[in-house]
Amino acid sequence: MIETQNPYLLKRLERLNAIGIALSVERDNNRLLEMILLGAKEITNADGGTLYTITNDKHLKFEIMSNKTLNMALGGTTGKEIPFLPLPLYLADGSPNLTTVAAYATLKDKTVNIENAYLAQDFDFTGTRKFDEKTGYHSQSFLTIPMKNHEAEVIGILQLINAIDVDTQKIIPFSAANQSLVESLASQAAVAMTNHNLIEGLKGLFEAFIELIAEAIDQKSPYTGGHCKRVPELTMMLAQAAIDTKTGPLSDFTLSEKEFYELKIAGWLHDCGKVTTPESVMDKSTKLSTIYDRIHCIDQRFELLKKQFECDVLKKQIIALRSNLQSDFVTVDAELETFKLRCDSNREFLRQANFGSEHMTLEDQQRVYDIAAIKIVNEKGEAVPFLSDEEIYNLNIIRGTLTAEEREVINNHIVVTINMLESLPYPKALQRVPEYAGGHHERMDGTGYPKGLTRDQMSVPARVMGIADIFEALTSKDRPYKKAKTLSESLHILGNMKLKHHIDPDLFDIFVREKIYLKYGQLFLEPEQIDEVDHSKIPGYNP
Repeated sequence: MIETQNPYLLKRLERLNAIGIALSVERDNNRLLEMILLGAKEITNADGGTLYTITNDKHLKFEIMSNKTLNMALGGTTGKEIPFLPLPLYLADGSPNLTTVAAYATLKDKTVNIENAYLAQDFDFTGTRKFDEKTGYHSQSFLTIPMKNHEAEVIGILQLINAIDVDTQKIIPFSAANQSLVESLASQAAVAMTNHNLIEGLKGLFEAFIELIAEAIDQKSPYTGGHCKRVPELTMMLAQAAIDTKTGPLSDFTLSEKEFYELKIAGWLHDCGKVTTPESVMDKSTKLSTIYDRIHCIDQRFELLKKQFECDVLKKQIIALRSNLQSDFVTVDAELETFKLRCDSNREFLRQANFGSEHMTLEDQQRVYDIAAIKIVNEKGEAVPFLSDEEIYNLNIIRGTLTAEEREVINNHIVVTINMLESLPYPKALQRVPEYAGGHHERMDGTGYPKGLTRDQMSVPARVMGIADIFEALTSKDRPYKKAKTLSESLHILGNMKLKHHIDPDLFDIFVREKIYLKYGQLFLEPEQIDEVDHSKIPGYNP
């Protein structure tokens, strides 16, 4: 029983309580382990100590070492590695390692209190003696205590060396009172370590699951591979640059460590709604794509049209020969060549229109109608329009490969994203994930989607993600309907978007000024995309 009338002991009990409270709120693992060891040394007035954790392969790993006399501090937050191999709990033959005191305490789940290591018979202190010979130290009293989690499993070992008498400064054994105090501390420490491990484990599982979802979305379409991975990277780069800026409208902007993490999670989840988007729409690489690209059917149709015209020409030539009209023969032959050239020209035009990479002018659209009006004979012998109404509708898409209906399906992914994210029971630190992730298609003038938010209605992190999403898409080399753009081309487009009030102007200026585009490019773009950028030629950029 601990004698609580001792003022010195009461002081140590108070210190034990204070350490326990501090352990319960510490989230950094290295600092947590240091607090445990240093706290145990403090309340027992021990000269040295070591904290071990148990590895998956049944070894005791040196985590923290501290010794006042030797002025030694290794492991933990010191950044100095401990030059000792882990201690095996089991020997090579599989038998328990009961001669090493730390292993013994682990395997037997038992506190070991040794008054003098040089007189101990039950344990092998050869290594300790070699250490003493090398350093001139004298390791005498040892207190080795197992730390157990909530399931009564030993998760670590706390070992103290050389209790020092407060008055005489001589080495003394660890008293029963000290042992009880350290056992109490070890119990609190094990709870703190277990909580930390559980939190970190759940956090790791959560992040892995999120990245798995992002990877699944990227894998769903070969044309957006890596988008869900690259956007959060670029988001973090721009957010950090905004935090670091000391001038301009965003000089006071800041994010705590938790808020920064919240934005990172939102970045990973910003397109999670695409899990519901049909592949036929996501992967529509040309205007006429369905299960296959129907431009090949139109190619065959042109060949058939030429053959049909050729048959008509041959009939006319036969009539001309029978009538001995040589001039008519030559004329219709020239008509055939002219018709073939016109067919080839029209076919090449439709092939280019099918890619969707160029803007379709009114003249281009009228040409599609003119080609569609050409008559071709079908299998029933009927003269029908060369193109169907559905083919006309798709080929006359002004830009890109998607019809208005398909574009609506694609745009709906952000609505699904918001609905999915808002349905999750977030802890307090992640409650803004839906807002951050759901705003990357909004525009500063309120013309974006799905909510038509204006700049004042959006947080800075949401506006950051909007720029990251656009720049990634512009520079992406795996989109089916366009070539990957260079840095200068992409910045020119972004600059025009700033002038049209589509993106945040202050964040865009930081993006350019701090050369976030270049840092991103060096990590993710092809060498040919990283061209020379002249800031003076970027529309709307204010240095």
